Amino acid sequence: MPTAAEVLRVSDQEDEPALVARAGQTLREGGLVVLPTETVYGAAAVLNQPQARRRLRNLPPQMADRPLVVHLADRAGAQAFLGQVGPLGQRMMRKLWPGPVALVFEVPQERQRQVAAALDVPADELYESGRITLRCPDHPVAREVLSHVGLPVVMRRAGTDRADSAPRVEDAVQQWGSAVDLIVDAGPTRFAKPSTVLRVGESSYELARIGVYDRRIIERMLRTTILFVCSGNTCRSPLAAALARRIVARRVGVEEAKLEERGISVVSAGTYAISGVPATPQAVEAAAQMGLDLARHRSRPISVELIHEADAVFTMGRSHMSAVIGLVPAAAGKVRPLDPEGDIEDPIGGDVALYRRLAERLQGLIENRLAEIAVL
Repeated sequence: MPTAAEVLRVSDQEDEPALVARAGQTLREGGLVVLPTETVYGAAAVLNQPQARRRLRNLPPQMADRPLVVHLADRAGAQAFLGQVGPLGQRMMRKLWPGPVALVFEVPQERQRQVAAALDVPADELYESGRITLRCPDHPVAREVLSHVGLPVVMRRAGTDRADSAPRVEDAVQQWGSAVDLIVDAGPTRFAKPSTVLRVGESSYELARIGVYDRRIIERMLRTTILFVCSGNTCRSPLAAALARRIVARRVGVEEAKLEERGISVVSAGTYAISGVPATPQAVEAAAQMGLDLARHRSRPISVELIHEADAVFTMGRSHMSAVIGLVPAAAGKVRPLDPEGDIEDPIGGDVALYRRLAERLQGLIENRLAEIAVL
């Protein structure tokens, strides 16, 4: 009777490095390791080890001869398997990874040959009808192991079908306990259902399988939001947002009115704003002189939800930056002052000429800042 695989339990952080090293070594030596992800448990093998791949395919229930799913430690690893990735594909990787989403990319035939040759793997082990499926899991143990291995890793999930997934290590033990070499137990998975699968096209995508995320959630997550913040949201930040919309529209090659259809929002808010206040008359006039319309703008206060939605937050002053980070400390990495040299003074009480000079200054700062960030 086959011997059951050893189960390593993630009990505390001090033990984790040794566990990760053990799992990585087992994989490098050609073994099969059951790993936790945020969705379900799955069995992993190093891609360019033929015997390990065969064992992975032969785990019950046996897979048909179709490509395995490549699992990545980080999104940067995708480039090794893909050719040129368009703006949509780049945005999907940036917005959805790491996370419970597998992305299916079309790869040019010449690139398929190059990758297969470099990895010493038959092309049909990776690509099906010119497509490859990649996933970057959002589980600390899985990502640490994938990073530690240092070689391309493929996985297949435990369970027999979508309705029969394996959110507990006991499920994987029951299914594969004597057919794998090591099992890592990190407790029940976060989502307890399979990943969502999306087929990525040049300018659109197709929902191939609903999993953790449905279409509505995916559409919301794929939006790009740029947020400008000042105090009252009646002068500086509305002007900045109006200017940025025009700059962004030109950059992505669409009419300004169609930015929302492209999934791009440019918005503004104030740290001390009262909802529903119009822009100052001077701001409206200065904007009009530059071909922009602020007549319908109404102020709104900054909120936790708005900060979470934003991909980049630009503040008019350091006090606004502190206020945003104070509300959402985890947002610190995406919040920065619009002017890196100093605060942009509030023009309230000034004349239209002052506002016009402000708008011209904002335009240059926005062009520079948008060139620095990778959210479009």
